[in-house]
Amino acid sequence: MRNRSVSRLRLARLIATWFGCGLAPRAPGTAGSAAAILIAIPLAAWAGFHGWDFALLAAYLSGPAIWAAGVTAEALGVRDPHCVVVDEVIGQWISLAGARTLNWKSYLVAFALFRLFDIWKPPPVRQLEALPGGWGINADDAMAGIYAALLLWAASRWGLLG
Repeated sequence: MRNRSVSRLRLARLIATWFGCGLAPRAPGTAGSAAAILIAIPLAAWAGFHGWDFALLAAYLSGPAIWAAGVTAEALGVRDPHCVVVDEVIGQWISLAGARTLNWKSYLVAFALFRLFDIWKPPPVRQLEALPGGWGINADDAMAGIYAALLLWAASRWGLLG
């Protein structure tokens, strides 16, 4: 039984830290966001992903992310540990849903907007952090991603991103 709980915790930490990105000594959230973009680029180029495909990918990841973030936070005894960055991956992928075309400009703008909203936390982003466990850890970043996607969509509609 002990081996099972250790394996469960290891899996949760692997997902929560997004395969170690959250262990970066500085700016682990930025490292998680950068990893999400670095995964998105080949998925768009070689697998033909479009913006909305990343929103779907984020939706598929949300269940394991909520579980992993909750288990990791509980094990560490911290409400929202800095090492948990799977929420940044979800938020970053949601932000890409606003891109009409995925190119270097849209990746850069999506990254910058998501990080801005994730750090600034305009309402209701900050209020969503109050949700319990992994829900609160992930919900605020999902909302930051939605804000970024909306601005990215507007910039794309006005032809600012090619």
